[in-house]
Amino acid sequence: MMLTKREIFRVTALGASLMLPMAALLADGAVAMAQAPAPAAAAAGRQIGTVKAISGNSITLTTDAGQQVVVSVAEGAKILQLAPGSTDLKSATAITLADIATGDRILVAGKAGDDASSLVASRVILMKSTDIAQKHAQEQADWQKSGSGGIVSAVDAGTGVLTISVGAKKIQVNTSAKTIFRRYAGDSVKFEDAVPGTLAQIQPGDQLRVRGDKSDDGSSIQAQEVVSGSFKNLAGLIATLDAANGTLTLKDLATKKMMTVKVTANSSVHSLPPEAAARFAARARGGAQGGGQGGGQGGSQAAAGGGAAPARVAGGPGGGGGRAGGGDLSQMVSRLPAGTIADLKVGAAVMIVASQTDPGSATVTAVTLLSGVEPILAANPNGTPEMTLSPWNVGGGAPEGGPQ
Repeated sequence: MMLTKREIFRVTALGASLMLPMAALLADGAVAMAQAPAPAAAAAGRQIGTVKAISGNSITLTTDAGQQVVVSVAEGAKILQLAPGSTDLKSATAITLADIATGDRILVAGKAGDDASSLVASRVILMKSTDIAQKHAQEQADWQKSGSGGIVSAVDAGTGVLTISVGAKKIQVNTSAKTIFRRYAGDSVKFEDAVPGTLAQIQPGDQLRVRGDKSDDGSSIQAQEVVSGSFKNLAGLIATLDAANGTLTLKDLATKKMMTVKVTANSSVHSLPPEAAARFAARARGGAQGGGQGGGQGGSQAAAGGGAAPARVAGGPGGGGGRAGGGDLSQMVSRLPAGTIADLKVGAAVMIVASQTDPGSATVTAVTLLSGVEPILAANPNGTPEMTLSPWNVGGGAPEGGPQ
């Protein structure tokens, strides 16, 4: 028996930190469902989350919405174990309640109990936490081995061909009906918040990461999976700072516009050591003298990774000078100690990669914020694109790792 579209989406969420190969999610209905909350009645009879505790035939479940639900497993209920990535219950294995452990992910279906925080389950679908971790590690390795990324320079909806720019190099990304698309929500800074997407959502200027089979010369790639998003690079001096509310303002050097930046618990905040800042500033001056070309909104040349490997920003193959140093900068960021907005001061120079719900809005959410960059901005007083950060190092992921 195949899972329904609704069940496929919910089973996908079992491995929320994974990019599961479920092409069926590309259907418009499934995408809409992924982006909109389920009706209350459906939520009452169907829950998904992480097992917090087990006692007898009762499971305490922490849902993905943060609620605690007590699940009573009815006598005769079907309990199945499904491998991460599978969408067909024919491949599931019948198990017992004793096979479920704390930390595992489960999808339960049944009827509401006596109150809103209880559920009588007639079916339980399990994904073991160990299986999820193993698949996650495998996908990280695959993204590292076969991932590429850059700024989208052209989209041919008719042929499904995307062109991305990585510094001066162009790479042709060939997509097909089997290609899995994921898209970052405008206000998201976490890879696991990326939702199923479509080719039609991708626009020139977007940042994109692709995993697939590369041609021998590296000029093209047959895409198995594509993750895209619209990010904005900002740089300037902090004008105002409200650490209590997690906001700051700055005048962006490139656009000369005042921007409000929200810094959340998911934002990656770091400070660059002075000696490193001086080294990157020297590279930036060299790149500016060379008249390097940039691209992307806000001067971004970051290659995308979707939580996948942070790209070699503003350089990569064919890049040079300060641009090639840009890649080193983004990779260094992931290895720096984590900070908070409380570490910042008014007047400090910062470089920021942010997500933006409304492209015309003056308010953005910080994905990565780097302070200690006064020498770099002095070398690029007009916000030129030779030195920018990658938006894909969400949550301080490993410099060459996969989805975090």
